[in-house]
Amino acid sequence: MHAPAILTAGTAPDRSEHRRRLLEGMAGAVARKGYADVTIADIVAEANVSRRTFYEHFDSKADCLMALYVSASRHALQVLRDAIDPRQPWTAQVEGAMRAYLGYMAGNPALLRTLFIEILSLGGPGLAVRRQVHRELAEFIQRTVGTDQRRRQRLPYESALALVGAVHELVLERIEGAGPARLEGLVPSVCDLVRRIVGEEGRATN
Repeated sequence: MHAPAILTAGTAPDRSEHRRRLLEGMAGAVARKGYADVTIADIVAEANVSRRTFYEHFDSKADCLMALYVSASRHALQVLRDAIDPRQPWTAQVEGAMRAYLGYMAGNPALLRTLFIEILSLGGPGLAVRRQVHRELAEFIQRTVGTDQRRRQRLPYESALALVGAVHELVLERIEGAGPARLEGLVPSVCDLVRRIVGEEGRATN
């Protein structure tokens, strides 16, 4: 099984190719075997690089998984950003963004497993990285909502963070139940959740 393409933003040009291959190798190995059974040998075989190259980039397979999580999450966030069309009504923006975000994840089951399941197996370090990613998503939501001049006040950070957690919990439940292919069926529920948390009552009446 081939890994999905992974965005490796922030890497130096002369190192990015090996790093990209290692992250994709980790995604492919995790999809094939599950994180617990993956070895460094599996990762480098998938990436077609040496063990020495692996250790030039990462201290351990856990370090590699966390790097994959951050990189993949930022790629998903970019998909979300690109789907925002400020020319559209607010409700249409929400639906378009959620459809793109959930569709992207549904099309990358190996990535989805890493984002929502395998990262939890790392304990404290994994949870810390997950919190970092959730903060970035919450801040994006705050900024996006803040561009709507019809709102009376800024969306509180805690509300944005609660929205991120709620959406991801719905995704996790769907993964464990119907499977990744059914993720796009969550769009209506997620859009309703966004409207409730952002709050129609917080919007100025015209």
